[in-house]
Amino acid sequence: MNERIRIPRVRVVDEEGRQLGIMPTKEALRLAREKGLDLVEVAPHERPPVCKIMDFGKILYEQKKRQKEA
Repeated sequence: MNERIRIPRVRVVDEEGRQLGIMPTKEALRLAREKGLDLVEVAPHERPPVCKIMDFGKILYEQKKRQKEA
């Protein structure tokens, strides 16, 4: 997530699921920050890895909420 992504280029998907293409990780991180969101690596084994722009805190909250309900 964010600065922990070490690979120089990633394939980026925005928060609405649109593919933005392959770009430098720094540019993808800048786009995420401009939107107030996080850059999260969702498919690390692909070449280049796939990253999605999303609100990671919101995802964690929803997962915990579902676990409590189960």
